[in-house]
Amino acid sequence: MADTGNRLRNLLESPNFEPQSYVKQLSQQSDGDRDLQEHRQKIQTLADETAQNLKKNVYKNYRQFIETAKEISYLESEMYQLSHILTEQKSIMESITQSLLSSDKDETAKEMLAAFPKESEEVKQRSLTTLLEKVEGCKNIMETPGRYLVYNGDLLEYDADNMSQIQKVHAFLMNDCLLIATWLANRRGAVKYKYNALYDLESFAVVNVKDNPPTKDMFKILMFPESRIFKAENSKIKKEWLEILEETKKNKVAKDKNKKEEELPTSPVRQEVSTNPFEKDEPLDSEELVDLSPEWIQELPEDLDVCIAQRDFEGAVDLLDKLNEYLKEQPVSPRVKELRVKVDERVRQLTEVLVFELSPDRSLRGGPKATRRAVSQLIRLGQSTKACDLFLKNRAAAVQTAIRQLRIEGATLLYIQKLCNIFFTSMLETAREFEMDFAGNTGCYSAFVVWSRSVMKVFVDAFSKQVFDSKESLSTAAECVKFASEHCKQLSEIGLDLTFILQTLLVRDIREALHSQKDIIIEATKHRNSEEMWRRMNLMTPEALTKLKDEMRSCGISSFDQYTGEDCWVNLSYTVVAFTKQMMAFLEEGLKLYFPELHMVFLESLREIILVAVQHVDYSLRCEQEAEKKAFILQNTSFLHETVLPVVERRFEEGVGKPAKQLQDLRKSSRNVRVNPDSTTSLV
Repeated sequence: MADTGNRLRNLLESPNFEPQSYVKQLSQQSDGDRDLQEHRQKIQTLADETAQNLKKNVYKNYRQFIETAKEISYLESEMYQLSHILTEQKSIMESITQSLLSSDKDETAKEMLAAFPKESEEVKQRSLTTLLEKVEGCKNIMETPGRYLVYNGDLLEYDADNMSQIQKVHAFLMNDCLLIATWLANRRGAVKYKYNALYDLESFAVVNVKDNPPTKDMFKILMFPESRIFKAENSKIKKEWLEILEETKKNKVAKDKNKKEEELPTSPVRQEVSTNPFEKDEPLDSEELVDLSPEWIQELPEDLDVCIAQRDFEGAVDLLDKLNEYLKEQPVSPRVKELRVKVDERVRQLTEVLVFELSPDRSLRGGPKATRRAVSQLIRLGQSTKACDLFLKNRAAAVQTAIRQLRIEGATLLYIQKLCNIFFTSMLETAREFEMDFAGNTGCYSAFVVWSRSVMKVFVDAFSKQVFDSKESLSTAAECVKFASEHCKQLSEIGLDLTFILQTLLVRDIREALHSQKDIIIEATKHRNSEEMWRRMNLMTPEALTKLKDEMRSCGISSFDQYTGEDCWVNLSYTVVAFTKQMMAFLEEGLKLYFPELHMVFLESLREIILVAVQHVDYSLRCEQEAEKKAFILQNTSFLHETVLPVVERRFEEGVGKPAKQLQDLRKSSRNVRVNPDSTTSLV
């Protein structure tokens, strides 16, 4: 069997194999269908073996590929380490060489300056003036004494996001700043460029951009919080720009450091004591009293830049606190003012970064705790009001986003439950975080109360749109309002009671819902009254009678059994029973929606509904001539006045906390009608 499989494999793998001739020969040699089936099975087995071998080879090559990739990664990390070591070695060698040759260079420079004291500087300034005459809008550049041109050239500016060309510019590198001017394409005459930007050498960093065709020969200038990318004409010019920019920045730092060292007093000067009694004592020079020579003060602006770039906000604020503590009781000298100007610029940059961290454009995930870091540092910088405002705006945007992303379910009550859980949980977390962050800033609490009202309005808008605008039933609206009120009361755990705000914002919608339901009940009652035949109800089955008793008992009418007769009869009119059920349901739903602002609205709605039923039985009693029907009407009237209305009054007083005087007056006035049924005077 194995020999047969090997022969078949060799035959199929041979380069001269022809499928058509092979099939023709196989058909001629086979005795029937059975031989063809067996041969087909052999070919299928061979195909399965081939597929399995291919799969094994793929897995084997894949494992080798993974191992090779790991080795490449290891080699790459080792190359990075080696490159870093070589860079350190190079910097060490350069520093040693620089230190050895510095004395010789200083002597040579002094000799050159002594030989040509003003010529070189005048030539540089003259060349700068000549070039700047071609730039529109930079006349004040030469007002700074000692400023001269170091290097200049044409560059192409590219977009940092999509690496597309923006414009052609001309860069002027001076000994203390970098001027960027845009090229005027259609301008004739001497002026060829227009002023675009001027950057102090200390305010930006130069970064080499790795060549990645088609983008090459580029370098980046980082000015927090933005950056600009420029392309040189070729790699040689790019290298010159990088080297000259770095060298010029170093020279400026060294020059500033030497200037500060020269300004420090080298030896104490004895103050001469005046013998003139009329001469006023002159105060000591404040610069002699403020020592700004410590290394950490000299490097403070650069350290602040590093902290801001690395997003070490705590470290930056710690440095500022340390400086403020050091200068707290020191006199204000010109050098202190100069230092303050530099530091204030870093404070402004740090504040902008922290403000951006709290802006609603940032990711809103993480809840209120995600803002704690930026808020705490702004408070330490003395920006508690701004921190409070940004924190509340951030949380308002988060609440609005959460409500907007909530899916509208088919069931209104289910949607309202999710809405309340999301909103009030967010409110609770925000309140706790606010109390923690602004514990020492009691003046911010009023802003939180104002913010709470604004976000509550957002919640009520979403709530009303789903509950009231969609014309839900009053029972559904009552359940939703009750659910929202219960959640709102949970905020009282942290001393925040927003129930009155919720009620104030909902009062208009609830009033309209009560009026609408009142009109529906009155219309339905009038319709039933128009078809009233004053006959007893026959519920047909004991189950239906039991169900009606349970409904009446749940409404508070415990004496309903006395109005039931034998079998399944009820000694009341269908109209009166239906009115009672609707009336009691409206009462219970209204009590769920009740708050003091709706007292008169709710009470007047109850009075109007009851008045329709009372007028109907009064009219029927006066118009009916048959004694039997008249007695039946009197029985229904007794049920309304002696059973239903007292239950309504009692339940209203239990739910509201005070008696319903209008309902009591209505029942007393209607009792006179019942006492004198033969009167033709209408109740109205």
